[in-house]
Parts: sequence; C-alpha cells; structure tokens
Amino acid sequence: MDYLEIKGGKKLKGEVVISGAKNAALPLLTSTLLSKTPVHISNIPDVADVKTLLQLLQNLGAKQTFENNKAIVDTSGVNSTCANYDIVRKMRASILTLGPLLTRFGHCEVSLPGGCAIGQRPIDLHLKALEQMGAVIDIRQGYIVATAPKALKGANILFDKITVTGSENIIMAAALAHGTSVLSNVAKEPEVVQLCEILNASGVPIKGIGTDELEIEGSCGKLLNFVDISVIPDRIEAGTYLCAGAITNSTITIKNVLSEHLKALLSKLAAMGFGIEKTSDSVTITPCGTILPVDIETIEYPGFPTDMQAQFMALCTQAEGTSLIDERLFENRFMHVSELSRMGADIKLTSHTATVYGATKLTGADVMATDLRASSALVLAALVAQGKTRIHRIYHLDRGYENLEGKLSLLGADIKRLSE
Repeated sequence: MDYLEIKGGKKLKGEVVISGAKNAALPLLTSTLLSKTPVHISNIPDVADVKTLLQLLQNLGAKQTFENNKAIVDTSGVNSTCANYDIVRKMRASILTLGPLLTRFGHCEVSLPGGCAIGQRPIDLHLKALEQMGAVIDIRQGYIVATAPKALKGANILFDKITVTGSENIIMAAALAHGTSVLSNVAKEPEVVQLCEILNASGVPIKGIGTDELEIEGSCGKLLNFVDISVIPDRIEAGTYLCAGAITNSTITIKNVLSEHLKALLSKLAAMGFGIEKTSDSVTITPCGTILPVDIETIEYPGFPTDMQAQFMALCTQAEGTSLIDERLFENRFMHVSELSRMGADIKLTSHTATVYGATKLTGADVMATDLRASSALVLAALVAQGKTRIHRIYHLDRGYENLEGKLSLLGADIKRLSE
C-alpha cells in the first residue's frame, strides 16, 4: 500500500495547473446515459473516482476510452440497468446512475452507496423526488429497485434541504421525463450549473440555470445529441494549493481556474492577511507578515465549502490566535483532528465546532488519512512540520487529487510516494 513521505520546512514557489473538477466530471459522465451518440469529454482529472465510474458504465454495457484527460463514452449499447455493490461501495457518486438509468429504461437496480466515512448522507431526497415523478421504489437486499411503469412524469419538486447529488440525479431524470419539472431549493454549486448548461445545450430546455429554481422541459423519452464537453476547473483542488502557499507563507500561482468559483475561499485568505492577485484564468497568493486567525462556517455554495474545511483547519494551526470552525453539513467531518493532534496541533472539539489554537509548531509523525479532504489537510500540515511525516492510506487522496505529489514537487516541496 502506498504512502507519502514529506519533509517539512520548505518554501514553495512557482505555478501549478489545476485539473478538471472531479465533482463535475462524475455527473457529466453519468449523464452520457442520456445520449444516443458517443460523448466527448475533455479536461477530466485522472483520479480513482473517475476510473471507478467509467468501469461502472462499462459494466452496464457502455463503451469507453480514457487517456490524456479525455474520455469518449458511448452508451448506445447499454444492456444492463444494475449498478452492483462491488463498484458502488467504492464511491458514493455511483448513485448518480439512478436518475438517468430510470428515466431512460424505466427500471434499474442500484446498490446503496458507500464512500468516505464523513457522516450520514441519506438518499431519501433522491427517492422522494423520483416517487413524485411516478417511480415505484423498493429497497431489497441493499439495492434500490426502482421502476417507472408509465415512464417518469414532470413534477413540482421541493427539496427539503439542499442536496448536490440529489439535485443532479433529479435534473438528469427530468431531462427525459414526459412533461415539465419545476425543481425548487436546488443546489447552486458550479458543478450542478455545468450539468444544466450541458443538458440545455444538448436539447433539454432549462430555465433558471444558476438559481435555486429550475424549470426543465423533458424530452418525453427521446435520447439526446450531446455537445462536446470540457470539465470546469476543480475549485477544491485550487483551494488546496492556495492553502499550500498560505501555510508555507509562499508565493504560488494556480492556473486554469475560475476565480468566481473561489470567492468564499479567497475572502478568508485575504482576511488572514495574504495577498491575492487575480487574472482571467489564474490566482496568485503572496505571503503576509502575520497569519491572522479566522472564523469559518461551512455552508452550501456560494458559501464556504465543506470540502475545504479540513485544509483551512491545518492552515489555522499556523495563525497567530484562535480560529473557530463550524461544520454545518457533515457530522463526522472532524476525523482529521486526531491525526493533526498527533503532529502537535492544539484543537478542541465541541459538537460541530472546532476551536483551533494557532501558532503551534507541528512536528512530523506517522498519520493516517480518514477521508479524501482529510488526506490533503495532513499533506498541508506536513509541509510546515519539523522533520518527516508519513501519511498512510492515501488511496483516499488518490480518489480526488491528480498527481498531487508531482505538482507539489514542482513547487519545491520535499515529497515522495513510497510503498510499505
């Protein structure tokens, strides 16, 4: 099993090119189930989750190729509507096959999802919405068995709480449904917006893109002619590298980014004292004299993303003062605290709030990744820790970061991947 070995204390310098967004690529890949022709997708990150989903599509009967961050997916030959446990258990996003399979074929069996252990992420909102569209849902032996005897019908759907994958699933289901669907309290994340833009450009009229209410005119079961797709840049990877520059108090530039997707992160970095310079496709972070503490509350987009909470916690250990981090979205997303504490961090937990006492000298240690974003927090901490840090179970990291050790090495970090 691979692990990362990092020797801390190095200043970083240079540029890093940000990959396509994993969280945009996954719904776009599943949306190919709605296409009658092969779909060309570029700027796809070469990460484990993408490969897992491509394998799932292949298991369903699709043909796919993936090289040089480009995929061609042909779902015209799909001959199975069962997303089995062996694949789905590896990645929660596999649940995104539920909506497109059901709306296209009128039936499907999708294993209940697995993924990171960051807390309960129930899919009841997905199922309730599909039932409103005419689906019959049954849970049997760990599988969602869904049928639409008279095809899915357009419906007025109000999500009880904001759900990204739930929004994406129902948007795809509505694309081929009979009639018009009005979805309210929809997630506004850039990844959801891009899915809507692609479906709209591929022949599905969608009003309200980018807002929390969408009106989707279904195609009445007719498969779509997809346009070519280029995946948007990964705002979480971008934020992680900005935090790498911040925690080492270095000057680095991230390229191939959309700064409007980073507003919440950039405002917090500026509040901590760092300089921020933006161009049309890049952001540069510059050092500050004193890293100031900051308070953070995770919330749905355009607020501060939960996927950046762990990285900012690592950064806050170096601030001159006390920072408060309020995690509002996932109840178990402080699992990295115990590992940061092994490195000398002083963090106290109370319910969903972490109090981070800054200006601590971190020291290298053997630590264990517990989920995808926790992995990157440990990498950030290791960049400033005295001595050598070994980060184990980095298969979590490989799910969402493309060539992280290579990109950090180009910036000057002393990092290497080893096998144990």
